[in-house]
Amino acid sequence: MITLLAFAGAISLLVLIHELGHFLVARRCGVKVQRFSLGFGYVIYSKRFADSDTEWVISAIPLGGYVKMVDEREGEVAPQDLKYAFNRKPLIQRMAIVVAGPLANFLLAIVLYWALFISGVPGLKPVLGDVPPGSPAAIAKMQPGETIISINGDKIPSWNELRWALLELSLKQGEVKIEARGTQGEQLLHLLDISGLEAKDLDGEFLDKLGLRPYQPIILPFIGKVAEGSVAQLAGLKDGDVILRANGVTMTHWSNVVDAIRARPGQTMQLEIQRGEAILNVSLVPKAVTESDKTIGMIGVAPKVDRQAWQAMFTETSYAPLEALVLSLRKTWGTTVVSLKMMGKMVVGEISMKNLSGPITIADYAGQSAEMGLAAYFGFLALISISLGVLNLLPIPLLDGGHLLYYVAELVKGSPVSERAWEIGQNIGIALLGMLMVFAIYNDINRLVSG
Repeated sequence: MITLLAFAGAISLLVLIHELGHFLVARRCGVKVQRFSLGFGYVIYSKRFADSDTEWVISAIPLGGYVKMVDEREGEVAPQDLKYAFNRKPLIQRMAIVVAGPLANFLLAIVLYWALFISGVPGLKPVLGDVPPGSPAAIAKMQPGETIISINGDKIPSWNELRWALLELSLKQGEVKIEARGTQGEQLLHLLDISGLEAKDLDGEFLDKLGLRPYQPIILPFIGKVAEGSVAQLAGLKDGDVILRANGVTMTHWSNVVDAIRARPGQTMQLEIQRGEAILNVSLVPKAVTESDKTIGMIGVAPKVDRQAWQAMFTETSYAPLEALVLSLRKTWGTTVVSLKMMGKMVVGEISMKNLSGPITIADYAGQSAEMGLAAYFGFLALISISLGVLNLLPIPLLDGGHLLYYVAELVKGSPVSERAWEIGQNIGIALLGMLMVFAIYNDINRLVSG
């Protein structure tokens, strides 16, 4: 129920803001708006206010919306309404009306990020855990326990910001300058070489390839929870069990258990378990799951953790209103640029289409972020709002970007694009968007099936 409500709320807000952008600029330009609809298809609610030409409706299919303006290309227009027709407005006004929707989504993201930065952004402290030998981080002489302060001069308050900063820089590649604080409080400088990252690495946890892993408090091999219907439950494992050995190898930390299970997808494992005073031997076969193009094993157990130790690893950073505004503008711009670059890499095949998500995954993330709290949900809304703005500006017919493309052509040639060209473009747009939706839903289902 939380997932459904969070998803419905997110889609409704994002569509409302997007269509309001179109509506307000259209009215400002003197265009008559006949209908403002949240959703498509059958109208389930309709309201017309006094002295208003616009019918406000809620339609049955909630995945979008539209603003229907008076337009001679879409039907007969009464003589008294011709001066209010969209198609009769100057080109610059038509372009402004079209671009207003995506710009409204970017503005929403800026406002949400601004509110987040003022109220405080929670996150995991950017403290390094184990640094694998031979990794770029090890070559840069980075050590476990260091706290990362800045990257190329930009402050890094949390692990999430660290990941985002390096994602942006990885698209440019080269060396990055990292300022850190050692375990004794000393200032440290490192030059981290990220040029070894390939586009395919961005499909998964690319920080791992760099040797950057977050510090984690020591977690003993105690089972805290066994998932319903999981391999572990079917094998007889219970909450509170202690995993002593896996295939004869002693387990001292939970990470040992994770590594042992992940390395044996579909292979029989022997676990030695302590339950109270009894020592038990359990045989099971980890489920094979695909993760970042690798097949790993999973059995469906979670560790018992020291909540106080973990709570100490989290931080919350807040900013003054003006600084928060600057940061929100930078965050929105940076996210937009990265989104476009990632889309470009998908188009040329450098990044897998598996990164494309559809409504099922978005609904899942909406529910997860809502359960994590208002700050996480606001962050999710801002990210999806930017994605919606970027998507709508793509030069695909049916989308706002496709309309802008036609208007740019009109600007160049000095006359409107022919009706035939519009019709062909509409058909191409339907085909492209249909293919994107099929890919996205396939990925959604695949994620559900693979866990």
